[in-house]
Amino acid sequence: MHTVIDRAQLSPNVTRLVIEAPRIAEIRKPGQFVIVHRAPGAERIPLTIADADPGHGTITLVIQSVGKSTEDLVALQPGDAIADVAGPLGKATELLDHGRAVCVGGGVGTAVVYPIALGLAARGVEVISVIGGRSKEWVIFEDELRRAGEVITCTDDGSYGRHGFVTDALRDVIEAGGVDAVYAVGPVPMMRAVAEVTRPFGVPTFASLNAIMLDGTGMCGGCRVAVGGKTVYACVDGPEFDAHQVDFRELADRLGTYRDFEAHALEVSHRRAAEKLEAPLHAPEGSCLIPGLATAAERQEVAAAAGERGA
Repeated sequence: MHTVIDRAQLSPNVTRLVIEAPRIAEIRKPGQFVIVHRAPGAERIPLTIADADPGHGTITLVIQSVGKSTEDLVALQPGDAIADVAGPLGKATELLDHGRAVCVGGGVGTAVVYPIALGLAARGVEVISVIGGRSKEWVIFEDELRRAGEVITCTDDGSYGRHGFVTDALRDVIEAGGVDAVYAVGPVPMMRAVAEVTRPFGVPTFASLNAIMLDGTGMCGGCRVAVGGKTVYACVDGPEFDAHQVDFRELADRLGTYRDFEAHALEVSHRRAAEKLEAPLHAPEGSCLIPGLATAAERQEVAAAAGERGA
């Protein structure tokens, strides 16, 4: 069991949890992730390690609430516990050891790029972080990233920092010259746009891919992505790859595979909560392919709804 030590709300749908995981805290490296299993019957969720404190034996996870499983996870309070945390998984980020790098973060991806920025700064690399959100309340980790170097903040609506997208600010930085590498983490459309900005300049660009994962060891094949025309596995070959070689269209398509199931599972969860039902939502471990739905009737309801939506 891994006890939750601290919890903080960073934006309307992003929460930071600090949890006990001493062995992981000791050996994790920038770019690596863990797979979190909140409780029996719950979904396994891959989460990048945003920070670690080996002295206190803790790691920091930053979680965007987008569905039933992540809602359950961010509802945990200090003193609550997570059943299993497996990791560190994935390859560590290949960091520059000199020169100048730009770290681009969008939304919750800003927390993922944070350990990369710190790792670069520790090597003596000059770091510029370009981060963004829809508006001021969606911008996270700005103060933390200032520990690594200059931070350029962008908002879509101009309510804070620079008005516009992170790609606009990135282009200005690159055109000024002297950029040796770009590290991008965020929504698929953002990472794809970053790759297209840097491509004409020939700047090496790395994207952290948030592919679907189950086991984190390459066995399930759910996280397969096409990079340079070859099939690779984000959990063991990544999660970071040459952004100029990634097939972002395929990645986006695969990420949408279970969207209808997830949306309906969340709908069922909210309805049950509204009705104040006390019946457990989770099935016994391994008995349900749709996390969060316990009964056969509920599973049939989700499947039928997904079929109507053309899933």
